[in-house]
Amino acid sequence: MSLLHTNNEYSGKTALISGAAGGIGFALAKEFGSLGMNIVIADIDEAALNEAQETLLLQDINVMACKLDVSEYSQWQDCVTQTLAKFGKLHMVINNAGVGGMPGKIEQTDNDLWRWVVDVNLMGVLYGTQAAAPAIKKHGEGGWIINVASMAGMMGVPYSSAYAATKAAVVSMTESWAVELKPHNIQVSVLCPAFVKTRIHESLRNKQSKYGPTQGRKKFTDEERQKFKKGLNQAAALVESGIAPELLAKRVVEALGTKQQYIFTHPNYRQVTAYKEALINKAFDDAQQSELVKHLIDDDIPML
Repeated sequence: MSLLHTNNEYSGKTALISGAAGGIGFALAKEFGSLGMNIVIADIDEAALNEAQETLLLQDINVMACKLDVSEYSQWQDCVTQTLAKFGKLHMVINNAGVGGMPGKIEQTDNDLWRWVVDVNLMGVLYGTQAAAPAIKKHGEGGWIINVASMAGMMGVPYSSAYAATKAAVVSMTESWAVELKPHNIQVSVLCPAFVKTRIHESLRNKQSKYGPTQGRKKFTDEERQKFKKGLNQAAALVESGIAPELLAKRVVEALGTKQQYIFTHPNYRQVTAYKEALINKAFDDAQQSELVKHLIDDDIPML
């Protein structure tokens, strides 16, 4: 470990990162490991996980690997138990593991695929936090919970409602937990990147068998099938042209340094949230003009 990285708020502390065998999770493991943290990488892909561990060991990072299906709470508990046995304490959990699902019209979406996306992207974040938060609270030193959402969590995404819905839920959970855990000096942040060069568009490779066959979708016409294929290719191209995960990892460290709750990577996406804010403000204006509800004005609004 470099002496340059032994005198900071992370050095000697321990981070557990899901989906860390590649992409964003692996980049975060390298970045926080370079800052002197003990790193626990967890992933469902055991072969890739072992390879990632070897790479981190060669970089003189204290690392342990833990096979993890984030949709199984018991496996989260096992990972936390192993983490404490190896390193004594846990200070940070990064709920990074996620899947993209498959695009499609409402009536063509396979409900098993929806359930898969919900279980990984939403329940996986819940389970990770449920398993890790008590361990972080216990030592009283404070810590961090970082939930990886997406700009899709800030806006609807046509034909990808499962992905957008779960990422919006992650944003909302982060907002709730940030208030709940503040007295424990646990900073809760949500990472909402735009396109990052990862394998998210290939996430079907890790779909668990309990969610049924991948091709179990409603029928397409030939024209719809062509449009669907074109859409997949376009999505893959956007992901491939995204920013490097290593840049994103450095951005996370930068943001945590000033305790940012929302961590964005692409400033030009402000126009998306501004448009949504304008729609919301108009809806309030409409309510204020409504003869039915304009009198419903509370003097004191409870703010968390």
